[in-house]
Amino acid sequence: MSDFLRPDAALQALRPAVAAEKAAATATPGDFLHATLRPVLKLQNPLLLAVTADFVRDHHLPLASADPADQRRLLGELLARNTKLRYSVVGLITGQFTSEELAYYRRHRPELNRRLLALATQRVQDQAAAVAALSLAP
Repeated sequence: MSDFLRPDAALQALRPAVAAEKAAATATPGDFLHATLRPVLKLQNPLLLAVTADFVRDHHLPLASADPADQRRLLGELLARNTKLRYSVVGLITGQFTSEELAYYRRHRPELNRRLLALATQRVQDQAAAVAALSLAP
């Protein structure tokens, strides 16, 4: 890990504030979720929505014409079943980790991926209308 330098301070400065109790970022996966995953997901939200909209368009999902409940269901299924989209989402988020966060992530990858994807899915489903609009854009 020490073979390369990450701009850790710059990466952390980019992150928006998220209301949460302050805890050590690497104490537990739950602490990591609040200290790292939530702020990075908030930072990457526009990209998360755009990437998901691209997959909606590529898979010809009728998201724009679906009612809100069906939009949430369609997006949930897409994020649960499409491995390429899941890997893209994980990459969007982990690419913003500092060196220390990446080292912690590598030690706890299965648990953190589960949490990351659950948060990302919830975020995308909560903004289904925006994803639908983006999927119609040229």
